[in-house]
Amino acid sequence: MKKFIVLLVLSSILMACSKVPITHRRQSNLMPESNLIEMSKAQYTQFLASATVLPDSDPRAKKVAEVGNKIKVATEKFLNEKGYSKRLVGFEWEFKTVEENTVNAWWMPGGKVCVYTGILPLVANDNEMAVVMGHEIAHAIARHGNERMSQQMIINGVGSVLSPTDTTQTSIFQQVFMGSATLGMLKYGRNHETESDKLGLVFAKLAGYDPAAAIPFWEKMAANGGGGPEILSTHPSDERRIADIKAFLLEIDQYTK
Repeated sequence: MKKFIVLLVLSSILMACSKVPITHRRQSNLMPESNLIEMSKAQYTQFLASATVLPDSDPRAKKVAEVGNKIKVATEKFLNEKGYSKRLVGFEWEFKTVEENTVNAWWMPGGKVCVYTGILPLVANDNEMAVVMGHEIAHAIARHGNERMSQQMIINGVGSVLSPTDTTQTSIFQQVFMGSATLGMLKYGRNHETESDKLGLVFAKLAGYDPAAAIPFWEKMAANGGGGPEILSTHPSDERRIADIKAFLLEIDQYTK
């Protein structure tokens, strides 16, 4: 009973005290974003040290960095103009490409983005690359990592805000970012994916790219063998994702004027 009460209290703490840019969804977090950024720096550096990172001179890495940096500039300008500059505090952007035959790209808090070469054959042009990079950048800007960490803390019954080096917090960080979070977080993750699609397309358009490129890109991803049942995935089903993007494209202009 005591643990149940603690979980209820923590759940109430998660009720809104800030809004995500563009979607205006209310959110709150159980820990300072600076904690997550510090842990991300360490984990990202550790990962790159053991991975086959393409040199900056490689044309594939140059393209990833070029598109990523262009979207970064447009995103920062947008956030500063709209009063969201605090979301950029502590960010040290990095856009790296890793030689690995995995159809994926991922992010970490503080602007760390990794793209695997396995996804590049599905990226036909800069507009489609912007779909990928905008999506990952959006996750970081929306602070989805902090929300996921906060929910996992509730599930684990951890109520205190811990230091970046605390072993419990590090364990939860690895659960969330290394793929072993509980089934209870799946819908939470799918909501984040949909939100990142929307923010990412706005950021891409602000950077001069065509957000409509998201449709052929995700159709190719679906044909490549997308995911299984939506209930067992942290991503929305291919059909739902494409339908949601098509609907959002009809109203995207209101966010980019």
